[in-house]
Parts: sequence; C-alpha cells; structure tokens
Amino acid sequence: MVSANLSTPRLSSLVKDHPDAIAAFTCAALVLLGWQSLHLGWVGAAILILTAAYVIGGFESAREGLTTLFKEKELDVDLLMIVAALGAASLGLWRREYFLIVDGAVLILIFAISGALEGYAMQRTERSIRGLMSLTADTVRVIRGEREETMPISAIAVGEQVLVKPGELVPTDGLVIEGVSTLNQAPITGESIPVEKTIGDQVFAGTINGSGALRLKIHQPPESSLIQRVIRLVQQAQTEAPPSQQFIERFERGYAKVIVVAGILLGVLPPFLLGWSWEQTIYRALIFLVVASPCALMASIMPALLSGIANGARRGILFKNGAHLERMGRVRAIAFDKTGTLTTGRIEVVSMRAVEPSTQLLLQVAAALESLSEHPIGEAIVQAVRQQNLSWTEAVNGQAKTGQGITGEIDRKTAVVGKAAFVQSQAKSPPPTLVQHSQQWEAEGNTVVWVAYGGEVLGIIAVADTVRPTAARAIAQLKRLGVEQIVMLTGDNARTAQSIAQQTGVDQFHAELLPEDKVDVIRRLQKQYQTVAMVGDGINDAPALAQASVGIAMGTAGSDAALETADVVLMADRLEHLEHAIRLGRRAQSVVKQNIVFALGFVVILLISNFAGDLTLPLGVLGHEGSTVIVTLSGLRLLRN
Repeated sequence: MVSANLSTPRLSSLVKDHPDAIAAFTCAALVLLGWQSLHLGWVGAAILILTAAYVIGGFESAREGLTTLFKEKELDVDLLMIVAALGAASLGLWRREYFLIVDGAVLILIFAISGALEGYAMQRTERSIRGLMSLTADTVRVIRGEREETMPISAIAVGEQVLVKPGELVPTDGLVIEGVSTLNQAPITGESIPVEKTIGDQVFAGTINGSGALRLKIHQPPESSLIQRVIRLVQQAQTEAPPSQQFIERFERGYAKVIVVAGILLGVLPPFLLGWSWEQTIYRALIFLVVASPCALMASIMPALLSGIANGARRGILFKNGAHLERMGRVRAIAFDKTGTLTTGRIEVVSMRAVEPSTQLLLQVAAALESLSEHPIGEAIVQAVRQQNLSWTEAVNGQAKTGQGITGEIDRKTAVVGKAAFVQSQAKSPPPTLVQHSQQWEAEGNTVVWVAYGGEVLGIIAVADTVRPTAARAIAQLKRLGVEQIVMLTGDNARTAQSIAQQTGVDQFHAELLPEDKVDVIRRLQKQYQTVAMVGDGINDAPALAQASVGIAMGTAGSDAALETADVVLMADRLEHLEHAIRLGRRAQSVVKQNIVFALGFVVILLISNFAGDLTLPLGVLGHEGSTVIVTLSGLRLLRN
C-alpha cells in the first residue's frame, strides 16, 4: 500500500510534465497490440484498440491542424496526416482490408513522437530560464538610518543603500560607497581571478562577495541589472525561430496544400474527364492520400538524426535534439569563451624566479604568508609548495592590505608577499633582471607575486589560469576541417586575452566583454558566416550560447545555466571532440538529403503508378511502408563511427 501511495504522485507528475511523451508511448503500445490482434483474427478487438491509438496519438495533431485551418486559414502537415490516416482507416473498413487501419495508426504514431520531441525542447527552454532566475536574490538588506531592513528586492528604489556581507550573493547592481572586498565575478564577466572592489567601483548582481563587507548605493532599478539583462537576452534568443525552422514550416504547409487540393481534384474530376466510375475514383483518391502522406519523408529525417545523436553520446557529445546536430554540420565560424573553456579555469603557479640559486626559501616564505589568506592566488601558491613536499614555519602577526599583499613575521624577521610596489616599498631594490622577468610575465598575461624576507627581495612567482592541454590541437583540427573563423571572447583584460590567443592559435580575440557584448559579437559573426557556434561554460556565456546557431557547453566545468541553454554539451570537457561533432553533423546532413531525395522520388513513382491505374491498394501500402523502412535503415548508418 505504501509503495502504491508513493508511486501515484510520481505517475501524476510524469503525466503532467511529459503529456506528449506519454501519448506517444501509449499510442505505440496500442498500435502493436492492435496489429497483434489482427494477426490472431480478433478483428473487433483490433478495431477498438486501433481506434484508441488514433484518438490518443492523433489528438494533439488534429487539434493543431484544425486550429491552423480555422484561425490562420492555412493547411499544414498535421491536418494532412489526420486526413491520410482516416482515409487509410476508411479504406480498410470499406474493403475489409483491416491492416490499412494499422498503416494509418503508424502514420499517427510518427507524428506523436515528433510532438513529444518538440514538447521536450520547450521544457528545456523553460528550465534554462529558471536556472538563470535562481542566480538572483529575492531579498536585499537595506540600510535606513541606523537600522538594517530586509525587504523584497523589487521594493528598493534608486538611491537607497544596501549592505552585502562576506560570502553573500550581490543582490543587484550598485556602486561601492563603503568597504573593500574581493568579488568573484566569474559567473557574470568570466574573469578567472577575483577582482578587488573599493569605493567608487561598480559591482554586479549575481557576483559573490569575498571576505569584506560592502555598502552599495543603488544607481539603477533592479530590473536593469546585468543579470536581469542576461535573462532577457536568453529569453529573446531562444524564442526567435531560426531561418531553417521557418523554411521547414513553410515547406510543410505548402506540401499539405498541394496534396489536399490534388486529392480533392482526384476524387471529383476523373468521372468527367477520364470516364472512371465513382467507386474507382474514390478508390484512387484514397490511395493517393495514403501514398502521398509524408510518412517516408518524416522517417528520412528523424531516424538519421537520432542515430547521429546516439553516435555522439558514445563519444561524450550530447546533442539535445536533431536540429542541433544538423546545424552543427553547417558551422562556418566558432567563438570560444576563455575562462573554463580554452583554459582550465583554475589558477596555478606557472613560473618562479629566485634571487638566490635555490627557490626553496622563496616558496617557504610565500607559503607561510599565503596560508593566512583565502585568496585564490594564495591557495594556488600554497598548493604548489605542498606538491614539492616542502614544509614551512608559520608566520605570526599577519596583516593583509586589501589589493596590495600580506605582511608578517617568520623567525622574528619581517616577510612580505604581494604586488611589486607594495613589496619593494619594504625591501631593498631588486635586481634589474628580476624586474625584467616580472614585466615579461605580466605582458604574457600572468599575475606576478613578489616575495621579500628580512628586507631582501627573494624572488617572484607567476600564477595564471592555464590553457587546456588539448586546446591548441583542437583549434588546429577545426581549421583543417575548414572552419573559416575561430574567435575567443572573454571578460578578462586584453593582455591576458592576447597571451591565451597566441597559445591556442585562434584567429582573433575580443577582451573585456560583458555578456551582452558577447551576444553582439555573435550577431556580427552570424551576419558574415550565417551558422556560428559558441563554446562556453559560465553563466555569463548563457546569452551568447542562446544567440548562437549552435550553443556548446562544457559538461564538467559548465554552470547549470550554460548547460541548460546550450544545444550541445561536451560531457568530458574535451575540446577535441568538436571535430567529431562537426563531422557527424555533416554526415547527418548528407544522409538526410539522400533520404529525402529517395523518399520524394518513391512517392512520385507511386503517384504515377496510381494515376496509370496499375497500383492496387496493397501494393500502394507496401510501397509506402517499404520506402519508410528503407530510409529508416539508411538513417541507421550514422550509428557507425
């Protein structure tokens, strides 16, 4: 009893969330059951079962077809499918060839599956918007006089002051009027290293405050914040139908009009023009509706795309639907996010140089002070020292100067770690060669940490967000494949961006971009190259992923918003799989075109045979279903690597 009670809500939720999928599954089961009943000679039961399959599987298509007919005064393939299916059923009942009813039911089943896939795509869009909404705070801590009040974020006004405590999410865009802290802006701007914020600086909603409390002044309404603009951009880009989709819709409606008009004419004119009997005329007209139905045409596309999706899944490439696989084959330009995509997204020690021949003391002093800090740069240095199995004496009297560095005492000697000016102000002048190395590393996009002990500069340590080992090879593969333009987009500074661009071999880069700036770049690329892919991992990439012809997210490093918004997910974060994804898309395009030509060609042959008067109903059904089977088997070729 307990099990039944628990399963009932789950079943109810499943039916509510996936009604199209439930209808398609039920229709398939009924078609199989009806077909088996006919084989056993249970005609009455088979008719009842198949009638249920028609109603359950065809209800949504019939509703959409009739809505289009009466409201928009247009014919579409949904209505044509219903007419063809009912025509097959009528022929089956009239001539007692009951397997024709199964033929109509199969036609309905194919469209029911298509409707289920469309429903899934709509739900995915809604989930991506909900994922972005979860990044926004519902309440805000407002300072009024000497009191703090917690109130809904929608109720605050421009000019009010807001308090953001350490570790909290910044609730809305604002200007810092009191306090100093380090903010993690990676979710919004893509910057790999947390940014120091002090009086006069702007902070963004959705960023994460570090160790200091901040008092902000609201300078714009919450609905105008950067994160809210991100949400609106995703909504707009995902609801805009691409040109290819619009073309398909126009083709479907045009096809339906031609077949319906031709069917009516064939059912009325032959007795007057060709001397056919009315029985022969109706018979030929119904055969026409059966053989001209788009069953084989539809089967020429979906099995091929689904096979390609399965092929990609084996390689760790998740295509969210067949349209994205098809578009992947047309990609002419690719834009990459930098942080977490072309780079690992983790700060690491990449170089070090000591004044003395040994770097041991340099690392020990740096680790002693940085172990007092929670800053990501300090954590990277401590981790590097631990990997060398070095121990260090704990520093005492540690003091951090925000944005500059840390001082402390080690064995009663003053130690300093931080920026060049801060360290050099408390130590003797460093050797000129050390200054030159520091400038060179900074020019390459690294962050340089200076270390001094007992009034003497010990050396420098360079840290950076390192390039993925496979990034350069993956980009070289894409160029050999014929991708015309490869671009890097980042919120980081131009110096860092240039260094990463040189290491990876991208054609061009754009730095210091906000999310909406990335969307603008994608739009410019689309004007020039039409089909553009975007590869990213962060929340700040979500609008660009949605705007791109194909959005590609990193599966392991990617944020929830990026994963939901993207059309394709690289489950293992392996950029080299992009080459296989594009090749698979091109193969899918080729197979689909071959199938469509074959399906339409076979329809033409069947129609000519029907007009010539040589096609019997069983042969028409056999040809119709046979062509469907052939194109389905052709589509399965994409299962091969």
